[in-house]
Order: sequence, then structure tokens, then C-alpha cells
Amino acid sequence: MPTEPFALTLPAPEATEAFAARLAPCLGPGDVLLLDGAVGAGKTTLARALIGALRARAGLSPEDVPSPTFTLVQTYETGSFQTWHADLYRLSDPAEVLELGLDEAFREALCLVEWPDRLGRDRPPRAATLTFTAGDGDMRRITVDAPSAMAARLAPAFEATT
Repeated sequence: MPTEPFALTLPAPEATEAFAARLAPCLGPGDVLLLDGAVGAGKTTLARALIGALRARAGLSPEDVPSPTFTLVQTYETGSFQTWHADLYRLSDPAEVLELGLDEAFREALCLVEWPDRLGRDRPPRAATLTFTAGDGDMRRITVDAPSAMAARLAPAFEATT
């Protein structure tokens, strides 16, 4: 059952990194974050910071996290599970999602999916949607809409102040 959306305003990239560090312990294998918003709204910035925070939390060395715009999917070891970062902008047919292996990753890995509208019917029903809105300068607003159980796990990361 869905819950009411909640939101957070991030005034600068450092606030996004701090938010990612708070969000990291709330996530695990089988979680899917659908990162929705316009080009430049901060989706990739959050994904990079979150992957970095997950790797640091697992005691792993930092890793370059390029945008998967051209590769479509990048995978990362993040401790006891993998994290998949997908950018579906270039997909023209939702059937192409299955070719990427995302259907299996949705069950076994943490998945961060940019341009989730390209998923079509393959959009996981238990996923959380994080909607990014750019404001003045570096300010970003992130609104989350998630099923109740996932919203309860994510809520502490959104409640903390930056």
C-alpha cells in the first residue's frame, strides 16, 4: 500500500553527498530506486554519491562512477550485494529493459534507475520513485513516493537535517 510522499531540499552538492550517506544504510538487495526528473536535476549526482557511500560503508576503496548514459548499465560491488546504475534515456522500447538483465537485478541487487518512464509495464511495483526538481543554483528538491514498507525504511534519511 502506498504512503504519502515526503520530500527534502538539498541546497548544494555537499548536502546531496550527506543525504546519500544517510540513505545508504536504509537500502539493500532487491531495492529499486527510480530516479525521475529532467536532465541536470541531480539524478546522476545522487547515484554517484550513493554508490560511493555504499562502497565506503562496506570498507571498499572509492571507485569512479561514470554516467551510464552510453553503457546503459554499470554495476558496482557495494559490500554484500551489487548495485546496478542504469540510465534508460536511450531506450526506445520497454522490451529492451529485459535485454539489459534488469528484471533479474531488480530481485537480487540494489538498482538505481534513471529515466524510469522507459520501463513501461516492467516498472517494479515495490520500487520507490525519487523525483528530482532543480531550483536556483545548486539547490535540488527530492520527493519520494514508495510503498509503505519501503517508505518506512527510507524515512529516516529524509527526516535528518543537512
